[in-house]
Amino acid sequence: MDLRAIGMGLLFALIWSSAFTSARIIVADAPPFAISAIRFTIAGVIGVLIARAMGQSWYLTRDQWRATLIFGLCQNAIYLGLNFLAMTTVEASLASIIASTMPLMVAFAGWAFLKDKLNRQAVFGLVLGFAGVIVIMGSRMNAGVDMFGVMLCVIGAAALTIATLMLRGASSGGNVMMIVGLQMFVGAAVLFVASLIFETWEFNWNPRMLTALTYTIFAPGLLATWIWFQLVHRIGAVRAATFHFLNPFFGVAIAAALLGESLGLTDYIGVIVISVGILLVQLSKQTNTAK
Repeated sequence: MDLRAIGMGLLFALIWSSAFTSARIIVADAPPFAISAIRFTIAGVIGVLIARAMGQSWYLTRDQWRATLIFGLCQNAIYLGLNFLAMTTVEASLASIIASTMPLMVAFAGWAFLKDKLNRQAVFGLVLGFAGVIVIMGSRMNAGVDMFGVMLCVIGAAALTIATLMLRGASSGGNVMMIVGLQMFVGAAVLFVASLIFETWEFNWNPRMLTALTYTIFAPGLLATWIWFQLVHRIGAVRAATFHFLNPFFGVAIAAALLGESLGLTDYIGVIVISVGILLVQLSKQTNTAK
C-alpha cells in the first residue's frame, strides 16, 4: 500500500465519519427523508455534470448499471435515509459507532452466506468487535437510548454491507464519477416517495443548517464516495476496508468536538475494542489473500 493510498484512506475515513455530525445538525431543522432527497438530487446533478466535463459517459456496462442501482438503493436510500431518520433521536456518536461495524458485518455475511473461511484471527476479531458493540449498547440502554433509532441504524448498516459487497461491479470499467452521480438519483427517488408518504414538509432554513447541508452534499456525498471507489480500484476492497477501523475514533471525536456529545468510560472502551476487532478482521483477510 503506497503513501497515496494511505492518504486517500485516511481522508475517506475522516470525511465519512464527519457525515454523522453534519446529519445530526441538518435533521434538527428539516424532515430527514425530504432533505435527503433534496441532497441526493443536488449531488447527483453536480456529479453527472462533473463526469461529463471529465469526458465520462452514462453508457455503463450491464454490471455497472446493476451495481449502481443496488448501491444507490442500499447506501443512499436505506443506509443514509434511515440514519438521517435515526439521528432525530440518536446521538451522532452512537450512529457512527454502529455504522462502523460494517466491516464486521461483511466478514460475518461472507462466512454465513458465501462460505468464506475465517481463520482464528478473524474469528477473534469478530468476537471482539461485537463485544465492543455490546459494551457500548449496554451502557447506552441504561442511559435510556431510543431503541427504535438504534434499530434503524442497524438496518442501515446491514444495507451498507450489501452495498459494499456489490461495489466491485460499480468500480470496474471506468466512468467512476458518472456512477457516483447516477447512484445519487436512485436514493433521491426512493426517499422522495417515502417523504410524501410519511413526512410533513417543514423546513427551518438557517445558516447553520445550510452550511451542514452544503458540506454533506460535497464532502461525504460526492468526494468521499469518489475517493472510496478510487481506493477500492487502487488497492482492492479488502485493503480499502481496513481504514474503517478508524471510523469509531473519528466519529465520536468529531461529534464530541462539534456537538458537545458526552462520552463515558464504557464508550471509550467499546470504541477501542471495536476498532481493534475491525483491524484484526481486515488484516486476516489480507493474510488470506496473500496466501
